Amino acid sequence: MSEYHVPVLLKESVDGLDIQAGGRYVDLTFGGGGHSAEILRRMDGDARLMAFDQDEDVLGHVPEDGRLIFVNHNFRYFRNFMRYYGWEKADGILADLGVSSHEFDEAERGFSFRFDAALDMRMNQRGRLTAAEVLNRYDVGRLAAVFKEYGEVENARRLADAVVRGRAEGEIRTSGDFYRVIEACIPKMKEKKYLAKVYQALRIEVNGELDALKEMLEQAVEVLRPGGRLVVITYHSLEDRIVKNFLKAGNAEGREEKDVVFGHVARSFEVLNRKVIVPSDEEVARNPRARSAKLRIAKRLTMND
Repeated sequence: MSEYHVPVLLKESVDGLDIQAGGRYVDLTFGGGGHSAEILRRMDGDARLMAFDQDEDVLGHVPEDGRLIFVNHNFRYFRNFMRYYGWEKADGILADLGVSSHEFDEAERGFSFRFDAALDMRMNQRGRLTAAEVLNRYDVGRLAAVFKEYGEVENARRLADAVVRGRAEGEIRTSGDFYRVIEACIPKMKEKKYLAKVYQALRIEVNGELDALKEMLEQAVEVLRPGGRLVVITYHSLEDRIVKNFLKAGNAEGREEKDVVFGHVARSFEVLNRKVIVPSDEEVARNPRARSAKLRIAKRLTMND
């Protein structure tokens, strides 16, 4: 399990679920199963866990445990699957939004610029859109928007122009093709940081990650019992901003809406950790990919809170 993916902030995140006897819990991002294994270890015999992952590669890591329901789908559909399995409410929901170590380390998945491999980047390998399709089919304006909005790339328009010029000479199919096309756009001495932003932008576009996150948060409001916990681990500013805003104001934009009678800000969650939780120096030393993780824990409010 540890070779496939090392779970981040394992104790802190599962502690945040506040697992109770007979509870119903949801792990939206199974990955290598580290968080799910710890949840199962802490559950009593009457408690149940439903876990989700859209990547078929994880199927070999799903344990045989009668308390676990595993669903091989994107978590943006988790409310529908809860209904399908007869779950009305959940007592806790956990989402670790990072890309698994396995996906980064398997060259043919195309998530990393470390390998000269096909530009795939699909978390759901049954999906149609790949990073190569984005680079070869999007017009220059749409490409620039992807790089700017999802990667916060400063020279997004110049980068998009380079892609369009480069693909005119031949389709961009591999990371090597891509690098040769955009090499002049990459700032000197900042190559890894720049490419990380560019690849992040492509990955988010291919997988619709931010839209899925927003849909998940909206569904969490509906399915969590009053007092139930929402535990989310983010890895970059775009997703963390969405989570922070939603927990504070009930929407991804952070727009505070007041009720017309009392003028109170309408909130669905109480944030339990006022200061964001980050990995210890010891954890980062063991698992460098944990260094950008941020953990937020919130409790579902009742109508009277």
